Amino acid sequence: MASVTSLTSAVHQRLANALSAALPESADADPLLRRSDRADFQANGILALAKKAKTNPRELAAQVVARVTTGDVIGDIEVSGPGFLNITVTDRAITENLAARAADADGRLGVPYAEHPGTTVIDYAQPNVAKEMHVGHLRSAVIGDSVVQLLEFTGENVVRRHHIGDWGTQFGMLIQYLDEHPHELDHKASEVTGEEAMSNLDRLYKAARRLFDSDEEFKTRARRRVVDLQAGEPHTLAMWQKFVDESKIYFFSVFEKLDMEIRDADIVGESGYNDMLAETCRLLEESGVAVRSEGALCVFFDDIKGPDGNPVPLIVQKSDGGYGYAATDLSAIRDRVFNLKANTLLYVVDARQSLHFKMVFETARRAGWLGEDVTAYQLAFGTVLGKDGKPFKTREGETVRLVDLLDEAIERASAVVREKAQDLSEAEIAERGAQVGIGAVKYADLSTSANRDYKFDLDQMVSLNGDTSVYLQYAYARIQSILRKAGGTRPAAHPELDLTEAERALGLHVDAFAETVAEAAKEYAPHKLAAYLYHLASLYTSFYDKCPVLKAETPQQTENRLFLCDVTARTLHQGMALLGIRTPERL
Repeated sequence: MASVTSLTSAVHQRLANALSAALPESADADPLLRRSDRADFQANGILALAKKAKTNPRELAAQVVARVTTGDVIGDIEVSGPGFLNITVTDRAITENLAARAADADGRLGVPYAEHPGTTVIDYAQPNVAKEMHVGHLRSAVIGDSVVQLLEFTGENVVRRHHIGDWGTQFGMLIQYLDEHPHELDHKASEVTGEEAMSNLDRLYKAARRLFDSDEEFKTRARRRVVDLQAGEPHTLAMWQKFVDESKIYFFSVFEKLDMEIRDADIVGESGYNDMLAETCRLLEESGVAVRSEGALCVFFDDIKGPDGNPVPLIVQKSDGGYGYAATDLSAIRDRVFNLKANTLLYVVDARQSLHFKMVFETARRAGWLGEDVTAYQLAFGTVLGKDGKPFKTREGETVRLVDLLDEAIERASAVVREKAQDLSEAEIAERGAQVGIGAVKYADLSTSANRDYKFDLDQMVSLNGDTSVYLQYAYARIQSILRKAGGTRPAAHPELDLTEAERALGLHVDAFAETVAEAAKEYAPHKLAAYLYHLASLYTSFYDKCPVLKAETPQQTENRLFLCDVTARTLHQGMALLGIRTPERL
């Protein structure tokens, strides 16, 4: 179904037509239309056009105004200042446009599909095998999942990739340690799964790491075990596979708690590119993109230098023949471009890895793997901070386990739900508590621009006041309560009615949903959608306070206000879903 034209688009088109008639040589000019505090919209493009045409901007503005048809969409248009245009749309246009969105058969609320959809491979949620997930894994998962939702909703073909850490020196170290210290393996390990099994593995990994760092002979044996693993030695490979399988069960349990879908087929870790590593190195060396330096295969860059001022190379293959992260990442690019036919490679990765990805992308471009028709982009994110503004740690200085953090969020949210609960059973309180708690964690992350650090403050996150998901969820639940109380009175649009200031403000903002979603998807910017939804909930609160719904002056006004409630609720519900957040019917 064709998307519903927004009021912004309708006004823009009428202004463009009038501008073209007044100044034919500017047929494709942009009126530069934006929302305004002085009117519904303001157009600022005439000043630059008048300067270019060497004419008086106010006179040109007056000529444009004279050619604008008013009465259907545009109610009033006037020249302001040196040549701005202030535009007010009609109440009828607001209501009719919202009615068209509400009647959209596919339920998209007017959100258009991208004009030229392609294939995006998005690399996000990258935990490490045999290690517990910690707070540092939160942002990649939450931001990546929301971007997936946004891209898929706007028609992009999205291929998810979870590049888990499942290969390398740490596994030789862990397997060798277990072979030498079999008594340290919990004999009940085969009977437990998920968090308990992962705690055992994490404990063993830390013990192996301590020995690896302090005992040169063990380090040598562990590195030999890495060679065994790479060669496919049966016992070593079997132990490695057990670690991977056990870790996946744990990963799935954590992602389920995060209310995220992670599919096994989408998990392609470092080991998934083993068969490509040698060829990747050969292709780079034969093409001259990489050269041997002190036995290692390196790529050098004139503009990338270390603290000493010397060029910093990207090491693709070490002098001992081992492969670094660069070889795996470059092989992944080859697979994603040539096998998955990606137009866009999107990496949701910590900003601290920006230099690495800058070098990897440039290497791939030099090798011809990233052509003009393929874009590689790192969606770099900042750090999760504690209330003190420092990286989030436990009191003992340890990294915070992700499951502990999520459990505490659910516990705090459940207390808020229980305090506000009306006629909810314990099971319902538990369900709502999980939805509110996880939503609070996600929203705090997504309402911040990805590249910024943010403070993790659970007290603020689960507050009913301020810019929180709980505030948005409560607004949605309040609307559902009103719709239930309406009984047999159904929402119905009445374009013939005049709108109050609060109704107009709410209606105009609902109308901007489609453009906001399209912009957030295009820019990989969930925080723009979060800001829109918070403003929507705020405008609804103002409407609720000023405009009686069930006790409106006339039956038609009641139906129209119920309609505004309904379309607002549907917009909140869809917008929150694109952020990966639930909207309970009751709170």
